[in-house]
Amino acid sequence: MDRRKALMQIGMSMGYVIAAPTFMSVLQSCNDKKETIWVPKFLSQDQGTVLIGLVDSILPKTDTLSASEVNVHVFLDHFAKEVMPPKQQDQFKTTLNQLAINALNSSKKEKISDLTAIDLAPVMKKALTDKKAKGLPFAKKIRELTIWGYKCTEYVGEEVLAYDSIPGQYIACGDLEELTGGKAWSI
Repeated sequence: MDRRKALMQIGMSMGYVIAAPTFMSVLQSCNDKKETIWVPKFLSQDQGTVLIGLVDSILPKTDTLSASEVNVHVFLDHFAKEVMPPKQQDQFKTTLNQLAINALNSSKKEKISDLTAIDLAPVMKKALTDKKAKGLPFAKKIRELTIWGYKCTEYVGEEVLAYDSIPGQYIACGDLEELTGGKAWSI
């Protein structure tokens, strides 16, 4: 066999070995469906469904994305598991369960999976405003954590707030309207 031909074939086979996985990953990434099913790490599936409805009732879709579209519910699930002390974890779960029961009663639905943000919004509002709401010790904290989680997302930082990935000139006493269009700066 010719040495030149052998080197050429070795080079081609090395190219195929390196290019094949890259080509396959490109083909797999061209998938139109980017739907992922969220499996809660700390909460039960029903509690996760309620949490998605709650975060969307607190921050619904308007001209900006809703809280569930930026994965605030995933953040809250991880936050509850990793950061909250056991007493707060229990209060969090108890509140979600009680809100689900109240929403099922008021909406006349039978399954938690049928509840929507529209069903949960009045129940959450009542829990936040009614001082006598029993079994809902954590409703205000869920609202606060939802807003905090939403404000800390990449989407809000880059699309809603004024964002400059490569900051330019520092203007100490400039007019906010002129500099950012009236938006606060993202960190």
